[in-house]
Amino acid sequence: MSSLFPVTDADLTTDRLILRSWPAAEVSVVLDGARLAHWAEDFPAEGDQVIVGLFAEHPTWLDEYGHRQIIERDSGLVVGSIGLFWPPSDGTLEIGYGIVASRRGRGYAPEATRALTEFAFTAPGVHTVHANVELSNPASIRVLEKAGFQRSHTDAEQNTARYVATPPLQR
Repeated sequence: MSSLFPVTDADLTTDRLILRSWPAAEVSVVLDGARLAHWAEDFPAEGDQVIVGLFAEHPTWLDEYGHRQIIERDSGLVVGSIGLFWPPSDGTLEIGYGIVASRRGRGYAPEATRALTEFAFTAPGVHTVHANVELSNPASIRVLEKAGFQRSHTDAEQNTARYVATPPLQR
């Protein structure tokens, strides 16, 4: 792994990934439209740019249970982002994620989603993590299913489904 990214106590680690809170300097780089050498060539994706643009409006998204970069351990490259939309509402948190196109199909999204969801359950009072997904996005549905989420309901008018996870995650 790159020496740029020694693992810290605040990081969440999986077999292949490090989930690291967004460094303030890197938030500024995204907002400025610049790039860094330790980012995958297609990072940040449009969704990453949108979320980073909302950090000023939602500063708690950068807290311990907030948003994180997804770092590929083997290369040390940032390949996506994932986050919990803090604070919880009645013990429920929403999760969102994205992996850049160049790294899709490797199982990174379910691996990161499972890790952050398990971490979410360590927050006081959190008992449910959910994600809303468009039915026209079967890849995202598969991510949630592989991460142990179950479909709770479908909104035919909006063409969306809500997926939920409760502890312990089902394998």
